[in-house]
Amino acid sequence: MNGTFQGLVLVSICGLASFMKAAVYTRYGPPEVLEIKDVAKPAPRDNEVLVRVHAATVCAADWRLRKAEPFFIRFLNGLWVPKKARILGMEFAGTVEAVGKAVTRFGEGDPVFGSTGFRFGAHAEYLCVPEDAGIAIKPVNMTFEEAAAVLFGGVTALHFLRKAGVQTGQRVLVYGASGSVGIFAIQLAKHFGAHVTGVCSTANLDLVKSLGADEVVDYTREDFARAGRVYDIVCDTVGKSGFARSLKCLKRGGSYVRIGGSGGMLSILAGMLRSQWISVTGAAKVISGMAKAAEGDLAFLKGLIEAGTLRTVIDRRYSLEEIAQAHRYAEAGHKKGHVVIRVAATI
Repeated sequence: MNGTFQGLVLVSICGLASFMKAAVYTRYGPPEVLEIKDVAKPAPRDNEVLVRVHAATVCAADWRLRKAEPFFIRFLNGLWVPKKARILGMEFAGTVEAVGKAVTRFGEGDPVFGSTGFRFGAHAEYLCVPEDAGIAIKPVNMTFEEAAAVLFGGVTALHFLRKAGVQTGQRVLVYGASGSVGIFAIQLAKHFGAHVTGVCSTANLDLVKSLGADEVVDYTREDFARAGRVYDIVCDTVGKSGFARSLKCLKRGGSYVRIGGSGGMLSILAGMLRSQWISVTGAAKVISGMAKAAEGDLAFLKGLIEAGTLRTVIDRRYSLEEIAQAHRYAEAGHKKGHVVIRVAATI
């Protein structure tokens, strides 16, 4: 091999090493706007960890941002085209590839799981995460795919149940019990000592029972609000239980948790105004907004997982190249638990 050719090969290898595969979208729209492209591989800053991603998920925040639904998302991510988050994905699990010089909690080769939050970026072969953000050593009794599907649903359910003041002996209804947030809301409410009723479709009754629900309601056959039961907390994980029905079976002054909104922008704004009025009158405490991980939440969830108290549910698995199909399935609203993306790093 002559010197010139060898030099060209080395330049080529170095050039390839600085790129990675990622699912990128440059316009809002249907799943087909997602494309697999070569993009620059990130380099960790002093306080960051570079993670080689083994698995990620598609959650509601991903497909809502992709299609800019509701419309006000455009004011956060670009009015006409996405500008801030062009690589989606909030949850991940993988191995530490490199660390910044100021990082002390992690080392190369560590198996980790975490969440990028609204920075997104997990639908790629590599990502950088600050060591003091949402990242921890992976639970020993979970695969990378299982671990990737923990933090969005787990942190969201934990955040809202705590805000609702869940206590031992309370009666809690979880609407959308088989979704990515619902499966954790069922298990966490049981962990906190509540008597839990899960609302789901016929196909998911056995799953919800297996998660620990004391009672299940098949919404295709029964209206949960007409069963004569009264709850301390109604936790709607999909934004579809409705004010009238939820308040009908909620004790006065109880907590009505609304996670995520459904419908158009006007419907969401109307819901916000109605929430304020209900809270002011004392009929119920309406709890909504964005979930945020508190200090210690990752360790808390990891502890429950390793103790066998908490598990996740994976419905379907897709490769990174099948990202559009994964979005389409997740957006349809009939998934059980999580949709996982297998990310095969090739560098």
